[in-house]
Amino acid sequence: MSSSVQRKRIRKSPEARRAEIVETAAVVALAEGLECLTLRRIADELAVRPGLISHYFPSVEDLVAEAFGTAAGAELEVLLPPVAEAPAAPAATTSAAGSVGAGAGASTPTGRLARFFARTSGEDYDGISRLWINARHLSRYRPPLRDRVAEQEAAWRGRLEEVIREGVECGEFRTEEPHVTAIQILVVLDGLGAHANTEDRGRPEAVTRMAVTTAERELGLPHGALTRDA
Repeated sequence: MSSSVQRKRIRKSPEARRAEIVETAAVVALAEGLECLTLRRIADELAVRPGLISHYFPSVEDLVAEAFGTAAGAELEVLLPPVAEAPAAPAATTSAAGSVGAGAGASTPTGRLARFFARTSGEDYDGISRLWINARHLSRYRPPLRDRVAEQEAAWRGRLEEVIREGVECGEFRTEEPHVTAIQILVVLDGLGAHANTEDRGRPEAVTRMAVTTAERELGLPHGALTRDA
């Protein structure tokens, strides 16, 4: 066979190429911040011309919004997957931030919340916390990003409220306002994220578990119920 014969170039579908661009932008956003997202930067990351990026995203504002939505949405799926996808965990479910044993049962509302808090109490969660702070600040001036922040806030709040309502229905939790309780938990987590973003010293345990303490109090659970097996 002649050496002049070249391999056939494989073209990606428009859907695959767009997804690749957004996923790359999400990685950059998590690592360096949304301000670092430019069409040229993502083109360099993918070793393509900037014109290709602008073909899919004529405005960098739309790419920034997509990148945040993708990163925040993916993190939610890891931290608090839908009920149908929650692991049964007959033995122990291990996460980067710790492990939740079968005492609570990772498929029960209590177990799912324990798993959620175990994953949001470690340094691995600080990255997404900083991204949320970054996005909320920039969204004041960027309408596409503001819409995506509101969308993700609703998604996170809805997923947490879903678990709380399930727990109330099966008798594990006691609260008359699952919606309000979900907001309270997320507000405390946001505050802890802001603290982690500005404080380098070790956080006292009482501060670290403020979100858990809030959840246990508002859901009528004894102290340690959401960390006993973590």
